[in-house]
Amino acid sequence: MTIAMYARRKGWPLESVTVRLSHSKVHAEDCAESETRVGMLDHVRRDVEFSGPLSEEQRARLLDIATKCPVHRTLDSEIVIDTHLTEPGVSGLSA
Repeated sequence: MTIAMYARRKGWPLESVTVRLSHSKVHAEDCAESETRVGMLDHVRRDVEFSGPLSEEQRARLLDIATKCPVHRTLDSEIVIDTHLTEPGVSGLSA
């Protein structure tokens, strides 16, 4: 959505975006991009395909925008998952 909104705002001829993800675990010591050196890390490969008569510069910029979307930034950061058991009909979320 972030890429499509950006292309629309710029008036670029983006027709569609296809994203394919794959997930694996890698040893932390084998991952040059990680500061973590112990244990296993999640590795997500993302293949992005843009359809439409875009220039190479436009394609490069859209790929750059893809790394700045909220979902990518969330997955790229340290994540803490706080799980609670609740009763049916009680969300546990407050406004």
